[in-house]
Amino acid sequence: QVQLVESGGGLVQAGGSLRLSCAASGRIFSSYTMGWFRQAPGKEREFVTAISRSGDSTYYGNSVKGRFTISRDNAKNTVYLQMNSLKPEDTAVYYCAADKTTAAWFIPRIIRPLTYDYWGQGTQVTVSS
Repeated sequence: QVQLVESGGGLVQAGGSLRLSCAASGRIFSSYTMGWFRQAPGKEREFVTAISRSGDSTYYGNSVKGRFTISRDNAKNTVYLQMNSLKPEDTAVYYCAADKTTAAWFIPRIIRPLTYDYWGQGTQVTVSS
């Protein structure tokens, strides 16, 4: 049993910044690859970023490269998403996800929602123009 709880969402102006957190419980956090996805109304869930178990590998979707940064603190069982230079098109519900498997770091795998075993309830991010 793994539970993920996102926090830090809210309303910001275009060009602003926001920091999301995802707190995990129920399992050993350091054994999970962690990802962030987002979903806007009427659209498919979109990959944002992911980080490896040790934190030494990261990958970002093209739409957020250079603006967002993922990090993790295994001692605190928490993963973060720092979002800078926000745009209205970043508006979505942001979901934290955990992959419990020990598969090799492979980009086509980590960008697929079906890879992930556990999901948080999501936190709303709204960027105004």
